[in-house]
Amino acid sequence: MAKKENIEYAIVDIETTGGYASGSGITEIAILIHDGERVTQRFEQLLDPQKPIPLHIQALTGIDDAMVAGCPTFADVAEEIHKLLDNKVFVAHNVNFDYSFIRHHLSEAGLEWSAHKLCTVRMARKIRPGLRSYSLGRLCDALKLPIDNRHRAGGDADATAILFRRLLEWDHQGIISEMLKARSAEQRLPPNLPRKYFEDLPSGPGVYYFRNRQGKAIYVGKAVNLKKRVASHFTGNTPNPQRQHFLRDIYSITYEVCGTELMAFLFECIEIKRLWPLYNRALKRFEPKFALYSYEDQNGYLRLAVGKKLKQQSCLQSYNRAIDAVTQLNTLIHDFDLDRKLCVFGLQNHPYQLSIIQEKGAPSCSVDIHNERVMQAVTSLQHNEDCYAIIDKGRNEDEKSCIWVENGQFHSMGYISNETDLRDLSDIRDSLSRYPSNHYMMQLIQSFVNKYPWKVKTGLADHI
Repeated sequence: MAKKENIEYAIVDIETTGGYASGSGITEIAILIHDGERVTQRFEQLLDPQKPIPLHIQALTGIDDAMVAGCPTFADVAEEIHKLLDNKVFVAHNVNFDYSFIRHHLSEAGLEWSAHKLCTVRMARKIRPGLRSYSLGRLCDALKLPIDNRHRAGGDADATAILFRRLLEWDHQGIISEMLKARSAEQRLPPNLPRKYFEDLPSGPGVYYFRNRQGKAIYVGKAVNLKKRVASHFTGNTPNPQRQHFLRDIYSITYEVCGTELMAFLFECIEIKRLWPLYNRALKRFEPKFALYSYEDQNGYLRLAVGKKLKQQSCLQSYNRAIDAVTQLNTLIHDFDLDRKLCVFGLQNHPYQLSIIQEKGAPSCSVDIHNERVMQAVTSLQHNEDCYAIIDKGRNEDEKSCIWVENGQFHSMGYISNETDLRDLSDIRDSLSRYPSNHYMMQLIQSFVNKYPWKVKTGLADHI
């Protein structure tokens, strides 16, 4: 690749106290200004990170607390760094790591900055494919490039500059020019992810899997538009630990196309429970936290009670939100003329408990009358647990999707031919894939049913 006029590159390496920008400090920085042929300016500085340097990082870099005592902080040199980087292409080995740190700490110093980026990991993968490793040390060894003073900012920046110069020389196909285009995916993709995985993603609904070097799923997500949703993971420069860590672990992407958004939501739940990926943090949302219980008191009265969901205790129904449980009990009290004094809103110290007036005094009716009304209320809950199918669009024009609910629980889902006779629904049930159900999944389904009732086929019990 020939030298481009008026383009300058800032080749950067930093040493830090940890792996993510918002919770870690910078202990050393090196910036080499490069004109495409040689280094024209150099900045190298130890920095006081204003927090202890962990022992394992001291052992790796040789930088300890005593070395940085009395050194300037990042804020002290932020304006100088900002001037050096301004209007330069930012170059680093695993560029998103260094870029996120510099951007975050400049922002903390009151200086806004952004730049085009080049990652020498991605560049090397494209220009020198097929190597066993693309870590800086092993890459330099494989390409017989000199590297000294490893794991110090100046030494690693020097090695990156030599590597960068060689990659410019070896780039006969204009790869780097393409990577520098403003809309290029190369500006945002993780360093170890080949571009083809992103380009192959479809634009429809489905579930995607980020996989590590060994092919193990480390994150599972759902999408209305697979390509757009995956791209959103790689845009921005949020300096939180999950983004910092998991981007470096992504080596491939696989996906499962779904016919509808609802199927993608359900399949995501299923796959998270099955695979338990490392970077999926919100798994607890699938478990209900509140429940409606029934029990008999010492006087023989059947009582209905709202309380926290207990794993070892059976309940009539479970709920993700306290207000849903309270609303259900209030509805039963109203619809079946239950004595409020015999119903328990047992959510002590909960905001919803404060708005509930718990009546006291003797019951207003006999045990037999009250218990009969409670049994009717309980039966009404069970009768609401219908069997039905949701018929919707499929993955292509030749099929439909089907989600099967049986006895009030998600039972199975899959795809059926457009030629299928929907009057004989028992055959459909047996052709679908069986999956486990949980409260969160049924909330998704019920919300969909309320919004799109015309997509629901009912009266299935006679066919089962």
